[in-house]
Amino acid sequence: MKYKVNKNIRPAYLQIYKQLKEDIINGSYPYNSKLPSKRLLADETETSTVTIEHAYALLCDEGYVESRERSGFFVIFRNTDGFALPPETPQLHHSEMTYQSQAAPDFPFSVLAKTMRNVISDLGNGILEKSQNKGCLELRLAIKHYLAKNRGIHVDVEQIVIGSGSEYLYGLIIELLGQSRIYGIEYPSYKKIEQVYLAHEVSYETLRLSKEGIDSTALLHTKASVLHTTPYRSFPTGVTASANKRHEYVRWANMSDRYIIEDDFESEFSVSTKPEDTLFALCDKDTVIYLNTFSKTISPALRIGYMVLPAKLVKDFDRRLGFYSCTVPTFEQYVIARLLQNGNFERHINKVRRNKRKELSNKS
Repeated sequence: MKYKVNKNIRPAYLQIYKQLKEDIINGSYPYNSKLPSKRLLADETETSTVTIEHAYALLCDEGYVESRERSGFFVIFRNTDGFALPPETPQLHHSEMTYQSQAAPDFPFSVLAKTMRNVISDLGNGILEKSQNKGCLELRLAIKHYLAKNRGIHVDVEQIVIGSGSEYLYGLIIELLGQSRIYGIEYPSYKKIEQVYLAHEVSYETLRLSKEGIDSTALLHTKASVLHTTPYRSFPTGVTASANKRHEYVRWANMSDRYIIEDDFESEFSVSTKPEDTLFALCDKDTVIYLNTFSKTISPALRIGYMVLPAKLVKDFDRRLGFYSCTVPTFEQYVIARLLQNGNFERHINKVRRNKRKELSNKS
């Protein structure tokens, strides 16, 4: 084995997790092969078995491996050249078609109010200035650093565009990619996604969901060249795309002139100790447009969303759509930027996730 842990970088379990995941994806551990025992890996990396357990738990959470009683951990990820077409794709039953999207605990009002006062005090008349068309540089920089640290997304600030909610950004994407394309959306999916495509008079196909994500056969035969997906807890089914399915989406997008719209709404509240891998981070062909908002994490009253463009689309966006003024007030942008910069946003997210894990632990 070859696994090493840098003692100067924390946490150790994430280092081990990333090395194991890379070996699983590149085929060093093929489907149904057994991973090293926790004791053996702990000895090699000079860490504890608890550290190895955390790494293996992440791999299990994301669908790369599974634990088999008294046997160890086995790889269940298949990285095929084509599409993973199982003999029978597990379908959703009618009773499994809906879940209750629980309201996230309110962002602490006292923190939000204090931040607003500080922004007014520090910037004064600056909050009345017109924002750059893609959004205030301060907010885009703060999002850039947040995504790099928490979502594995490393981009230039010019790839980030601020807008007043996801529905508005959907419209921009349609203008950017073109109305002549066919768009593929999950079935069932968030009602407003379909309504936006109808309002823009574009053609779309509905692609049925299985328990692991969009059905492989539906994806293989779709005429769509743009796939609109919510990999984490798609609404209203609550389906989270498995590791196999996420890589399948990426392979689909790697074909000629295809794109994925990755709607990452609500992913911050995953109970996993590490958020699910984004399609944007997994894709090396620059074909994923990443979307997220602060509606769930801070407040739906703040109509602030953002998208991250593939680098190859930035010039097209600037040339064709760069004239659009930012639709989010400058003051609100500075407030969100400050919450990201001072750590209050991450502290709130981490607290909510810890509480959710405790609730699940108490129920079990």
